[in-house]
Amino acid sequence: MENQIFELQYALDTFYFLVCGALVMWMAAGFAMLEAGLVRSKNTTEILTKNVALYAVSCTMYMVCGYAIMYGGDILLSSITGDGVAGAAEGEAATYAPSADFFFQVVFVATAMSIVSGAVAERMKLWAFLAFAVVMTGVIYPMEGAWTWGGSAVFGLYTLGDLGFSDFAGSGIVHMAGASAALAGVLLLGARKGKYGENGQINAIPGANLPLATLGTFILWLGWFGFNGGSVLATSTVESANAVAVVFMNTNAAAAGGLVAALITARVMFGKADLTMALNGALAGLVAITAEPSTPTALQATLFGGIGGILVVFAILTLDKLKIDDPVGAISVHGVVGLLGLLLVPVTNDGSSFTGQLIGAATIFIWVFGTSLIVWGVLKATVGIRVSEEEEYEGVDLSECGMEAYPEFTNK
Repeated sequence: MENQIFELQYALDTFYFLVCGALVMWMAAGFAMLEAGLVRSKNTTEILTKNVALYAVSCTMYMVCGYAIMYGGDILLSSITGDGVAGAAEGEAATYAPSADFFFQVVFVATAMSIVSGAVAERMKLWAFLAFAVVMTGVIYPMEGAWTWGGSAVFGLYTLGDLGFSDFAGSGIVHMAGASAALAGVLLLGARKGKYGENGQINAIPGANLPLATLGTFILWLGWFGFNGGSVLATSTVESANAVAVVFMNTNAAAAGGLVAALITARVMFGKADLTMALNGALAGLVAITAEPSTPTALQATLFGGIGGILVVFAILTLDKLKIDDPVGAISVHGVVGLLGLLLVPVTNDGSSFTGQLIGAATIFIWVFGTSLIVWGVLKATVGIRVSEEEEYEGVDLSECGMEAYPEFTNK
């Protein structure tokens, strides 16, 4: 009887893991649509190529070496023979297939890399970006993942978990890490031509397709239920099923709170309802709750999301004043609000501490930003990372991909 119960739990949890992983994979479409909507039409094909290619690169590199670095497991052998149990606590048996764990983890890696693509849009060479993706998803992300979710000591010095660090689904481990890599790239890449004037003037460069950006946001919102809900790691018991329900409820509440707060903030500051700020507000709410969606009440989740929505508006404006050009607001949404999410964890989770959260955040940022700066620097010195001024003016669709997304609307 016990064996039958275990087999049923194994089947249910494995299926749940796979469905949640598929939802997170669908977030790749969300990032692609959001970024394609927020760039100019002449750069659409290239940004779509980056998104679909980075997903494939992420899956391959994490399979080749990333998963082994992060968790010490050989997914190639375990997926064939069934030996070993991924994700099990010490002395316990996990109730899901090892290959399901790998699939769930690999889509998180792709999410982190997707954050980078939007921030460096419209002026970066495609192949330089993909070369960076190889290192980011194969080494940089798995190393900080090993120190956090993997439980390894940071360079053998200290264990973040022992210091009170907690990140339920990745506000810091995934989102802030992706934003840190993006920031390093943007600083070396420089701003788009015409973005900033000589007298401190900031010129708006509107996206080409706001309906597409809105669709992308809704896709990300949907995919986030798999992102946070799947991180419960099970659903086959009453306790785990209730936990999943709470996580879904709080994830949705935080997104709603973030959007409303950002929309109101933009209205007060600009006198208009700014759609792009509203979209980023929803994403900010989602990022803010990701570090701990299981312990807040629905009201607390809404308030946490609202704080993220307000913060992201000011973050986007501040980065512009600093002349850090981020076409889609990725650094603000995933980096600044990712840090906020980590700092909100101790408010409702007694198992964490503000000191532990700060040390964890610093560890993630210093490692990812530092190593990314080195990799971007090597690429810049060797193959170059920025297209020519003429190619940027004509649009990177033609120079990088040889085709346009909307050829019928081009004046010949």
